[in-house]
Amino acid sequence: MDSPVPPRPAEPRPRRRDRHGRGMRGPIAPPQVPLSVTRADAFTDLVYDSRDRLERRWPQLAQVDFVVLEVPGFGPGGGPDPGAGEESVPLGRVLPAAGAYRDRIVIYRRPVEIRTKSRDERALLVHEVVVEQVAELLGLAPESVDPRYGQE
Repeated sequence: MDSPVPPRPAEPRPRRRDRHGRGMRGPIAPPQVPLSVTRADAFTDLVYDSRDRLERRWPQLAQVDFVVLEVPGFGPGGGPDPGAGEESVPLGRVLPAAGAYRDRIVIYRRPVEIRTKSRDERALLVHEVVVEQVAELLGLAPESVDPRYGQE
C-alpha cells in the first residue's frame, strides 16, 4: 500500500502592499512639520519663548519657575486661589518662594486662549502676561522689564 502523501503547504504568495496596487502611502506630513504638537504644548512653547526673551535682559529669571496651568482654581496648599474671587479671570499670577519652592510665575492657558483668535494674537498676549508677572515679581513697571511692552 502506498502511503498517502501529505499535501504540500501552499507557497506563500507574494504580499502586495494594498489591494489596488498603489503601494504604501507616504507620510501624512513632511518630517519638518510639527504634526503632533498639541495646543497645550504650543502654548507652553510660547510661554518659554517669552521667558527666554526676557532672560537675556534679566538673568535672575533663571531662578524662577514658569508654570502653565489650564485654569485658575485651587492654590498650591489645596485652598481656594486668592485671585479667583475677583470680578475678572486672572491670566497669570506670581507665587513667591515658600518652603522648597522657588519663585513661580503661573500662566493660565484657557483664559488666554479664549481672549485671542489667532496664534499671533496669542503670542502677543502671552508675552504681555509674562512681562506683567515678571514686573510684579521684580517690583518694576512692565515698560522697564520690556521696553516694547504695550507697543505691539
